Amino acid sequence: MESLLEQMGVQQDTLSKEEKAFLDQNGYLNLGRLLDDDALDSINRHLQSLLQAEGEHAGSELMDSPYIRHPKEEGADRLADLVNKGSVFDIFYTHPKVLAAMAHILGPQFKLSSLNYRAAKPGKGLQKLHADWHEAVSSGEYKVCNSIWLLDDFSRANGATRIVPGTQLQGDLPQDVLDDPWDPHPDEVVIEAPAGSVFIFNSHTWHGGTNNSTDRPRRAVHSYFCRADQPQQVDQKRYIQADTRNRLSPAAQQILGV
Repeated sequence: MESLLEQMGVQQDTLSKEEKAFLDQNGYLNLGRLLDDDALDSINRHLQSLLQAEGEHAGSELMDSPYIRHPKEEGADRLADLVNKGSVFDIFYTHPKVLAAMAHILGPQFKLSSLNYRAAKPGKGLQKLHADWHEAVSSGEYKVCNSIWLLDDFSRANGATRIVPGTQLQGDLPQDVLDDPWDPHPDEVVIEAPAGSVFIFNSHTWHGGTNNSTDRPRRAVHSYFCRADQPQQVDQKRYIQADTRNRLSPAAQQILGV
């Protein structure tokens, strides 16, 4: 896998020592703005066309997976299986900085679990604090890690993600120790950053969406990874299409686990 990561452009210094230390301590990391305005425009236009084409069936692939904790939300628009819905989405699971972060959290053996779109609707989007794994794990025994690609500016007003730094180190699930996981946490941080930014979230760190109080959706793509020995949220072997496989390098196909 290390050779594979090198083929994908990942080097020892792709993440700095300071970035790795911050990620280890806090459970999240801002990678900065990895998408420019042209890329954002192309991605958002393609997503809008998919939403219109799929209509009420948008995100239906999520319903087939027993490994997705909240497959459909009344307060959010969803799309799933973006791997097979355009080359414009390839960057979300092949970018060297994202892959470097995944290797740092999960170890060298990992794969894409799912590639989905979520847009918190106006007046909606609040989630309880949660971890993206069904049981508590010991520090360093992490199973899953997420990257959130901001397609709009994230702010307190539009329902940006909140995270409680350092909770991945505790070995607890929020529902087991909090009186009410829906309540604000005294230590939570709300992620505020410009569109095009990418955040890595150790998915064992407590987090959740907040309420979107604006009149526009707050859009993001979640590129979610798991250790190689864990089941994928979306079975890439089941869904992979011939044209997708043909356009991807052998290294990218291995990231997908196909």
